[in-house]
Amino acid sequence: MAPRQRRRPPSAIAWSYPPSSHPQRSPSHVAHRTRPPAQPLLDDGIVDHIEKVAVDLERAREQWRGYVAALQAHGWETIEVDPADDCPDSVFIEDTVVMFRNVAVISRPGADSRKPETAGTRKALEALGCPIAEIREPGTLDGGDVLKIGDTVYVGRGGRTNAEGVAQLRAILAPLGGKVVAVPVTKVLHLKTAVTALPDGTVIGFPDFVDDPAIFERFVPVPEPHGTAVVCLSKSELIISASAPRTAAMLRDFGYTVTEVEISEYEKLEGCPTCLSVRVRALV
Repeated sequence: MAPRQRRRPPSAIAWSYPPSSHPQRSPSHVAHRTRPPAQPLLDDGIVDHIEKVAVDLERAREQWRGYVAALQAHGWETIEVDPADDCPDSVFIEDTVVMFRNVAVISRPGADSRKPETAGTRKALEALGCPIAEIREPGTLDGGDVLKIGDTVYVGRGGRTNAEGVAQLRAILAPLGGKVVAVPVTKVLHLKTAVTALPDGTVIGFPDFVDDPAIFERFVPVPEPHGTAVVCLSKSELIISASAPRTAAMLRDFGYTVTEVEISEYEKLEGCPTCLSVRVRALV
């Protein structure tokens, strides 16, 4: 039997504009950067906290296209970062950069196999004119460990992000008005696997995943593990995994417009909706 051909899903950065914006650079424009899945190797992605399950590459490609289409349907233009075909986890582009205001902090991923992913992200952000900072050795930091609520930047201190990475991010963001708060992450891969924030600043999370909910000023538990992660598209619009219908219903009851996206193949790799794009706002 001939060996199975393994095509890697693409990687992309999504660069978006609000629905009322003209796609020209302006003081308030917004962007989503995405990276297509690494087609041949996606199934080789790292799994630390769940049982390894085979990824259906064809379905993964279809789900990635659906995710990008959902961003575009809400008025966001998406920009793809060059595929990183030797990096199985490269579709999870959020881990390669932290955006604060118009500054891009290029990360230094905690997993050695993911360190080459940052080059394409940096290239795309430089093309957009973002000022660039970076985490340097011996620091490690994954973007999925960073949750921004206003000027407060919560950073998960766990398996992928080390103390030096937290310290470097604090030094970079302090002159920009950012306050970095380190929080423990011991139960899941990244901080944003456990919690994300609604547009009003309320933190939502699955209680079994959160080390200390009292760290956050306002915390609301969600009923499903896959309900922890929301992408805020505006002050009233959210994206959530279709694997969390009860959480989606709860958020609609809170008055939000919620779009559910199928990302089950990426959830097999400990991914979530926030992982698959980088939200860029207020480039000036």
